[in-house]
Amino acid sequence: ILKTLNSWFWWENIWMPINCTWADFVDRDGLVFPKPHQLYATIPYAFVLLIIRFSSERYVAIPLAKALGIKNVRRVKPQPNPVLESYFRECSKHPSQSEIQGLAKKCNCTVRLVEKWFRRRRNLEIPTVLRKFQEAFWRFSFYLTSSILGFIFLYDKPWFYDIWQTWVGYPFQTLLPSQYWYYMMEIGFYWSLLFTLGIDNRRKADFMAHVVHHLAAIGLMSGSWCGNYVRLGTLVIFVHDTADFWLEAAKMFNYAHWEKTCNTLFIIFSIAFFITRIILFPFWILRATVYLPTYYSTTPVIAYFLFNGLLLTLQGLHLYWGYLIFKILKRFIFLK
Repeated sequence: ILKTLNSWFWWENIWMPINCTWADFVDRDGLVFPKPHQLYATIPYAFVLLIIRFSSERYVAIPLAKALGIKNVRRVKPQPNPVLESYFRECSKHPSQSEIQGLAKKCNCTVRLVEKWFRRRRNLEIPTVLRKFQEAFWRFSFYLTSSILGFIFLYDKPWFYDIWQTWVGYPFQTLLPSQYWYYMMEIGFYWSLLFTLGIDNRRKADFMAHVVHHLAAIGLMSGSWCGNYVRLGTLVIFVHDTADFWLEAAKMFNYAHWEKTCNTLFIIFSIAFFITRIILFPFWILRATVYLPTYYSTTPVIAYFLFNGLLLTLQGLHLYWGYLIFKILKRFIFLK
Protein backbone atom coordinates (compact mmCIF):
# COMPACT_ATOMS: atom_id res chain seq x y z
CA ILE A 1 0.00 0.00 0.00
CA LEU A 2 2.79 2.41 0.95
CA LYS A 3 4.64 1.64 -2.30
CA THR A 4 1.48 2.35 -4.31
CA LEU A 5 0.80 5.59 -2.45
CA ASN A 6 4.42 6.63 -2.96
CA SER A 7 4.19 6.02 -6.71
CA TRP A 8 0.95 8.02 -6.89
CA PHE A 9 2.44 10.89 -4.90
CA TRP A 10 5.49 11.17 -7.19
CA TRP A 11 3.53 10.75 -10.41
CA GLU A 12 5.12 13.17 -12.94
CA ASN A 13 1.76 14.59 -14.07
CA ILE A 14 1.24 15.99 -10.57
CA TRP A 15 4.49 17.93 -10.33
CA MET A 16 5.86 18.92 -13.73
CA PRO A 17 4.87 19.97 -17.24
CA ILE A 18 3.94 17.44 -19.88
CA ASN A 19 6.78 15.37 -21.43
CA CYS A 20 9.00 15.91 -18.35
CA THR A 21 10.11 13.12 -16.01
CA TRP A 22 12.08 12.90 -12.78
CA ALA A 23 15.06 11.70 -14.85
CA ASP A 24 15.25 15.19 -16.36
CA PHE A 25 16.04 16.59 -12.90
CA VAL A 26 19.40 14.85 -12.58
CA ASP A 27 22.25 17.36 -12.14
CA ARG A 28 24.06 17.88 -15.45
CA ASP A 29 25.93 20.46 -17.51
CA GLY A 30 26.33 22.79 -14.55
CA LEU A 31 22.60 22.66 -13.72
CA VAL A 32 21.72 21.76 -10.13
CA PHE A 33 18.14 20.85 -9.25
CA PRO A 34 16.38 20.64 -5.85
CA LYS A 35 16.00 17.07 -4.55
CA PRO A 36 12.97 16.03 -2.44
CA HIS A 37 15.19 14.03 -0.04
CA GLN A 38 17.01 17.26 0.89
CA LEU A 39 13.89 18.31 2.82
CA TYR A 40 14.70 15.73 5.51
CA ALA A 41 17.50 18.07 6.57
CA THR A 42 14.95 20.69 7.68
CA ILE A 43 14.15 18.64 10.81
CA PRO A 44 17.70 18.72 12.26
CA TYR A 45 17.93 22.37 11.13
CA ALA A 46 14.78 23.02 13.19
CA PHE A 47 16.49 21.63 16.30
CA VAL A 48 19.57 23.76 15.59
CA LEU A 49 17.29 26.80 15.45
CA LEU A 50 15.70 25.74 18.75
CA ILE A 51 19.14 25.62 20.37
CA ILE A 52 19.89 29.10 18.98
CA ARG A 53 16.49 30.28 20.17
CA PHE A 54 16.79 29.10 23.78
CA SER A 55 20.37 30.40 23.99
CA SER A 56 19.45 33.83 22.63
CA GLU A 57 16.37 34.06 24.85
CA ARG A 58 18.47 33.32 27.93
CA TYR A 59 21.67 35.24 27.22
CA VAL A 60 20.38 38.14 25.08
CA ALA A 61 16.63 38.61 25.59
CA ILE A 62 16.66 38.48 29.40
CA PRO A 63 19.44 41.11 29.83
CA LEU A 64 17.74 43.27 27.19
CA ALA A 65 14.41 42.96 29.01
CA LYS A 66 16.03 44.02 32.28
CA ALA A 67 17.62 47.00 30.54
CA LEU A 68 14.16 48.02 29.28
CA GLY A 69 12.72 47.75 32.81
CA ILE A 70 10.89 44.42 32.50
CA LYS A 71 11.03 42.46 35.75
CA ASN A 72 10.90 38.71 36.13
CA VAL A 73 7.79 38.19 38.26
CA ARG A 74 7.93 34.90 40.13
CA ARG A 75 4.49 33.48 40.72
CA VAL A 76 3.72 31.52 43.87
CA LYS A 77 2.94 27.87 43.15
CA PRO A 78 -0.07 26.37 44.96
CA GLN A 79 0.44 23.52 47.39
CA PRO A 80 0.39 20.09 45.66
CA ASN A 81 -3.14 18.71 45.82
CA PRO A 82 -4.03 15.75 43.53
CA VAL A 83 -7.80 16.24 43.95
CA LEU A 84 -7.82 19.93 43.03
CA GLU A 85 -5.24 19.38 40.26
CA SER A 86 -7.39 16.67 38.71
CA TYR A 87 -10.49 18.87 38.89
CA PHE A 88 -8.57 21.81 37.40
CA ARG A 89 -7.34 19.78 34.41
CA GLU A 90 -10.41 17.66 33.70
CA CYS A 91 -13.43 19.69 34.85
CA SER A 92 -13.06 23.44 35.22
CA LYS A 93 -10.46 26.11 35.87
CA HIS A 94 -13.20 28.41 37.22
CA PRO A 95 -15.38 26.31 39.54
CA SER A 96 -18.65 27.75 40.84
CA GLN A 97 -19.17 28.53 44.52
CA SER A 98 -21.10 25.30 45.13
CA GLU A 99 -18.34 23.29 43.42
CA ILE A 100 -15.71 25.01 45.56
CA GLN A 101 -17.65 24.12 48.70
CA GLY A 102 -17.84 20.48 47.57
CA LEU A 103 -14.10 20.41 46.85
CA ALA A 104 -13.37 21.99 50.25
CA LYS A 105 -15.27 19.17 52.00
CA LYS A 106 -13.54 16.57 49.87
CA CYS A 107 -10.09 17.96 50.68
CA ASN A 108 -10.96 18.71 54.30
CA CYS A 109 -9.96 22.37 54.05
CA THR A 110 -11.63 25.79 54.04
CA VAL A 111 -13.43 27.36 51.07
CA ARG A 112 -10.96 30.27 51.16
CA LEU A 113 -7.99 27.93 50.75
CA VAL A 114 -9.62 26.24 47.73
CA GLU A 115 -10.32 29.63 46.11
CA LYS A 116 -6.73 30.68 46.77
CA TRP A 117 -5.41 27.41 45.28
CA PHE A 118 -7.41 27.84 42.05
CA ARG A 119 -6.36 31.49 41.75
CA ARG A 120 -2.68 30.61 42.05
CA ARG A 121 -3.05 27.64 39.71
CA ARG A 122 -4.71 29.82 37.05
CA ASN A 123 -1.91 32.38 37.36
CA LEU A 124 0.63 29.67 36.52
CA GLU A 125 -1.12 29.19 33.17
CA ILE A 126 -0.64 32.85 32.23
CA PRO A 127 2.77 33.54 30.67
CA THR A 128 4.78 36.27 32.37
CA VAL A 129 5.64 39.48 30.56
CA LEU A 130 9.27 38.38 30.47
CA ARG A 131 8.30 35.10 28.78
CA LYS A 132 6.27 37.01 26.18
CA PHE A 133 9.20 39.35 25.61
CA GLN A 134 11.59 36.42 25.07
CA GLU A 135 9.29 34.87 22.46
CA ALA A 136 8.82 38.20 20.65
CA PHE A 137 12.59 38.77 20.71
CA TRP A 138 13.27 35.42 19.02
CA ARG A 139 10.69 35.99 16.29
CA PHE A 140 11.97 39.53 15.76
CA SER A 141 15.56 38.27 15.46
CA PHE A 142 14.64 35.57 12.96
CA TYR A 143 12.33 37.66 10.77
CA LEU A 144 14.82 40.55 10.68
CA THR A 145 17.70 38.20 9.78
CA SER A 146 15.57 36.44 7.17
CA SER A 147 14.49 39.75 5.61
CA ILE A 148 18.08 41.04 5.39
CA LEU A 149 19.38 37.77 3.94
CA GLY A 150 16.41 37.56 1.56
CA PHE A 151 17.19 41.01 0.20
CA ILE A 152 20.89 40.12 -0.18
CA PHE A 153 19.96 36.89 -1.99
CA LEU A 154 17.37 38.51 -4.28
CA TYR A 155 18.36 42.10 -5.04
CA ASP A 156 20.55 41.17 -8.04
CA LYS A 157 18.18 38.54 -9.46
CA PRO A 158 16.11 39.53 -12.52
CA TRP A 159 12.94 37.87 -11.16
CA PHE A 160 13.03 40.20 -8.15
CA TYR A 161 12.07 43.06 -10.48
CA ASP A 162 10.43 41.25 -13.40
CA ILE A 163 7.96 38.58 -12.25
CA TRP A 164 7.91 37.03 -15.73
CA GLN A 165 11.48 35.84 -15.13
CA THR A 166 10.21 33.32 -12.55
CA TRP A 167 8.92 31.18 -15.45
CA VAL A 168 11.70 31.71 -18.01
CA GLY A 169 13.43 28.37 -18.57
CA TYR A 170 11.08 26.48 -16.24
CA PRO A 171 11.36 23.68 -15.15
CA PHE A 172 15.10 23.55 -15.95
CA GLN A 173 16.15 26.37 -13.62
CA THR A 174 19.33 25.75 -11.66
CA LEU A 175 19.27 25.83 -7.86
CA LEU A 176 21.52 28.48 -6.32
CA PRO A 177 23.31 27.89 -2.96
CA SER A 178 21.59 30.99 -1.55
CA GLN A 179 18.17 29.55 -2.48
CA TYR A 180 19.05 26.26 -0.78
CA TRP A 181 19.96 27.89 2.54
CA TYR A 182 17.07 30.37 2.35
CA TYR A 183 14.59 27.48 2.02
CA MET A 184 16.24 25.24 4.64
CA MET A 185 16.34 28.08 7.16
CA GLU A 186 12.71 29.07 6.59
CA ILE A 187 11.21 25.55 6.60
CA GLY A 188 13.29 24.67 9.67
CA PHE A 189 11.96 27.77 11.43
CA TYR A 190 8.32 26.83 10.83
CA TRP A 191 9.00 23.26 11.98
CA SER A 192 10.48 24.71 15.18
CA LEU A 193 7.35 26.82 15.71
CA LEU A 194 5.19 23.69 15.43
CA PHE A 195 7.45 21.83 17.87
CA THR A 196 7.05 24.58 20.49
CA LEU A 197 3.29 25.21 20.15
CA GLY A 198 2.75 23.57 23.53
CA ILE A 199 5.14 25.89 25.40
CA ASP A 200 4.75 29.14 23.45
CA ASN A 201 2.32 31.86 24.47
CA ARG A 202 -1.11 30.62 23.35
CA ARG A 203 -3.01 33.30 21.44
CA LYS A 204 -6.73 32.98 22.09
CA ALA A 205 -7.86 35.08 19.11
CA ASP A 206 -5.92 33.38 16.32
CA PHE A 207 -4.27 30.21 17.68
CA MET A 208 -5.82 27.96 15.02
CA ALA A 209 -5.02 30.52 12.33
CA HIS A 210 -1.35 30.27 13.32
CA VAL A 211 -1.44 26.46 13.19
CA VAL A 212 -3.05 26.54 9.72
CA HIS A 213 -0.52 29.16 8.61
CA HIS A 214 2.50 27.12 9.77
CA LEU A 215 1.23 23.92 8.13
CA ALA A 216 0.35 25.73 4.89
CA ALA A 217 3.76 27.43 4.86
CA ILE A 218 5.62 24.13 5.32
CA GLY A 219 3.44 22.42 2.71
CA LEU A 220 3.91 25.25 0.22
CA MET A 221 7.66 25.52 0.61
CA SER A 222 8.18 21.76 0.54
CA GLY A 223 5.96 21.34 -2.52
CA SER A 224 7.54 24.25 -4.37
CA TRP A 225 10.95 22.74 -3.61
CA CYS A 226 9.95 19.39 -5.15
CA GLY A 227 8.43 21.04 -8.23
CA ASN A 228 11.37 23.50 -8.62
CA TYR A 229 9.17 26.56 -8.12
CA VAL A 230 12.06 27.97 -6.08
CA ARG A 231 12.19 31.40 -7.70
CA LEU A 232 8.57 32.07 -6.82
CA GLY A 233 9.04 30.46 -3.41
CA THR A 234 11.83 32.84 -2.41
CA LEU A 235 9.64 35.80 -3.38
CA VAL A 236 6.77 34.46 -1.25
CA ILE A 237 9.11 34.04 1.74
CA PHE A 238 10.55 37.54 1.35
CA VAL A 239 7.12 39.19 1.04
CA HIS A 240 5.94 37.45 4.21
CA ASP A 241 8.94 38.14 6.46
CA THR A 242 9.48 41.83 5.71
CA ALA A 243 6.44 42.96 7.73
CA ASP A 244 6.63 40.53 10.64
CA PHE A 245 9.72 41.86 12.44
CA TRP A 246 8.01 45.26 12.83
CA LEU A 247 5.15 43.58 14.70
CA GLU A 248 7.49 41.66 17.00
CA ALA A 249 9.45 44.86 17.72
CA ALA A 250 6.18 46.61 18.60
CA LYS A 251 5.30 43.77 20.99
CA MET A 252 8.69 44.02 22.71
CA PHE A 253 8.29 47.73 23.39
CA ASN A 254 4.67 47.20 24.41
CA TYR A 255 5.81 44.76 27.12
CA ALA A 256 8.37 47.37 28.24
CA HIS A 257 5.59 50.05 28.36
CA TRP A 258 7.34 52.26 25.80
CA GLU A 259 3.98 53.41 24.50
CA LYS A 260 5.01 55.95 21.86
CA THR A 261 7.68 53.66 20.41
CA CYS A 262 5.22 50.76 20.36
CA ASN A 263 2.55 52.83 18.60
CA THR A 264 5.02 54.08 15.98
CA LEU A 265 6.29 50.55 15.27
CA PHE A 266 2.75 49.19 15.03
CA ILE A 267 1.78 51.85 12.49
CA ILE A 268 4.90 50.99 10.43
CA PHE A 269 3.96 47.30 10.69
CA SER A 270 0.39 48.02 9.58
CA ILE A 271 1.61 49.93 6.52
CA ALA A 272 4.14 47.18 5.67
CA PHE A 273 1.50 44.46 6.20
CA PHE A 274 -1.07 46.05 3.90
CA ILE A 275 1.54 46.75 1.21
CA THR A 276 3.07 43.25 1.27
CA ARG A 277 0.09 41.01 2.16
CA ILE A 278 -2.92 42.88 0.77
CA ILE A 279 -1.35 44.47 -2.33
CA LEU A 280 1.91 42.77 -3.39
CA PHE A 281 0.97 39.19 -2.52
CA PRO A 282 -2.36 38.98 -4.41
CA PHE A 283 -1.54 41.36 -7.29
CA TRP A 284 2.10 40.31 -7.80
CA ILE A 285 2.68 36.80 -6.43
CA LEU A 286 -0.79 35.32 -7.09
CA ARG A 287 -0.82 36.91 -10.53
CA ALA A 288 2.45 35.10 -11.25
CA THR A 289 1.13 31.73 -9.98
CA VAL A 290 -2.43 31.85 -11.34
CA TYR A 291 -2.26 33.89 -14.55
CA LEU A 292 1.28 33.80 -15.97
CA PRO A 293 1.62 29.97 -16.21
CA THR A 294 -1.12 29.95 -18.87
CA TYR A 295 1.37 31.64 -21.23
CA TYR A 296 3.87 28.80 -20.84
CA SER A 297 1.55 25.78 -20.81
CA THR A 298 -1.98 25.14 -22.05
CA THR A 299 -2.37 22.07 -19.80
CA PRO A 300 -1.79 23.02 -16.12
CA VAL A 301 -0.46 20.20 -13.93
CA ILE A 302 -2.20 19.10 -10.74
CA ALA A 303 0.41 20.94 -8.64
CA TYR A 304 -0.84 24.19 -10.22
CA PHE A 305 -4.18 23.75 -8.43
CA LEU A 306 -2.64 22.43 -5.19
CA PHE A 307 -0.17 25.28 -4.80
CA ASN A 308 -2.63 27.98 -5.75
CA GLY A 309 -5.13 26.48 -3.29
CA LEU A 310 -2.57 26.82 -0.48
CA LEU A 311 -1.61 30.32 -1.62
CA LEU A 312 -5.27 31.36 -1.59
CA THR A 313 -5.55 29.87 1.92
CA LEU A 314 -2.68 32.11 2.98
CA GLN A 315 -4.40 35.08 1.37
CA GLY A 316 -7.54 34.26 3.35
CA LEU A 317 -5.45 34.38 6.53
CA HIS A 318 -3.97 37.70 5.39
CA LEU A 319 -7.46 39.15 5.04
CA TYR A 320 -8.44 37.81 8.48
CA TRP A 321 -5.34 39.28 10.13
CA GLY A 322 -5.80 42.49 8.13
CA TYR A 323 -9.29 42.77 9.62
CA LEU A 324 -7.87 42.37 13.15
CA ILE A 325 -5.17 44.98 12.44
CA PHE A 326 -7.79 47.37 11.06
CA LYS A 327 -9.85 46.98 14.25
CA ILE A 328 -6.80 47.82 16.38
CA LEU A 329 -5.98 50.85 14.23
CA LYS A 330 -9.60 52.00 14.44
CA ARG A 331 -9.49 51.84 18.24
CA PHE A 332 -6.08 53.53 18.25
CA ILE A 333 -7.24 56.44 16.08
CA PHE A 334 -10.76 57.03 17.42
CA LEU A 335 -10.44 55.89 21.04
CA LYS A 336 -6.83 57.03 21.64
